[in-house]
Amino acid sequence: MMRTLLFFILTALPLVSFANVYPIPQDGSRLVGKLQEHIVAKGDYFKTIAQQYNIGILELMESNPGVDPFLPEPGSRLLIPTQMLLPDVPHEGVVINLPELRLYYFPKDREEVHVFPVGIGRIGRETPEMVTRIKSRIPNPSWTPPASIRKEHLEERGEVLPRVVLAGPDNPLGKYAIQLSYGDGSYLIHGTNKDFGIGMRVSAGCIRLNPDDIEWLFNQVRYGDSVRVINQTVKTSLEPNGRALIEVHSPLSDAEGQDSGIIKMNRSVVKFIGQQGVDYIKANDALLNQNGIPIDIGSDESS
Repeated sequence: MMRTLLFFILTALPLVSFANVYPIPQDGSRLVGKLQEHIVAKGDYFKTIAQQYNIGILELMESNPGVDPFLPEPGSRLLIPTQMLLPDVPHEGVVINLPELRLYYFPKDREEVHVFPVGIGRIGRETPEMVTRIKSRIPNPSWTPPASIRKEHLEERGEVLPRVVLAGPDNPLGKYAIQLSYGDGSYLIHGTNKDFGIGMRVSAGCIRLNPDDIEWLFNQVRYGDSVRVINQTVKTSLEPNGRALIEVHSPLSDAEGQDSGIIKMNRSVVKFIGQQGVDYIKANDALLNQNGIPIDIGSDESS
């Protein structure tokens, strides 16, 4: 469905990105950023618009359901999802929320968060949830494709991969790689030599960033920094001003070509929706629409 459709958006446009940096509220709020609007110009499509705002293609599709990602109508208005609730984990180091296809970086001693779109593992090679740390930083990495990947390329594409791909323009890891301590150390946060895949599920399990983004992140993180990979489809926040906010993303597919669409809610989410002052109908609509934008689900009486 949606998550596999965009795999075929391939262009020769250069990857140019910039950090989306948001101050972290000091009053206990978890809401950061502001929504933006984009007026579609002739020649725009979701790939170019996503690059302009450094967001993922799938999150742009979530926020603008029913819009043709290849031929959006010139003059129409698109909602740019640059407002979000911070994930419900400690705000330190690197946090990657898989359903959002976003990486959050919380610098030490600075009340701000940097947010980047990422590519994650495709169906069958899912990026695992983990709590780990940075094991090493590798400039100009070489790539040693495992036997399973070499077999896959040979059987599915007729492509014979070398046992080692040296650093250079043909290396799919790009110019920078950050090795994680999880498992046998095979999971990386890395760049790319491709002009697609950011904000999509296309990797063999590693986390992929735009070249500019990984270069910036590579120079910020250090050995031993915290890394969390989480799967929070639903985020909630009772704001200091009393607003009850919910942000819902499409759940990750669990079978080839199938988006389950079923939200698995933990107890805290169920409790949040069931509390006094929350409009159940608004909450249900948000859970069904899954547009990835913070929604106020407070009842009219409470507001």
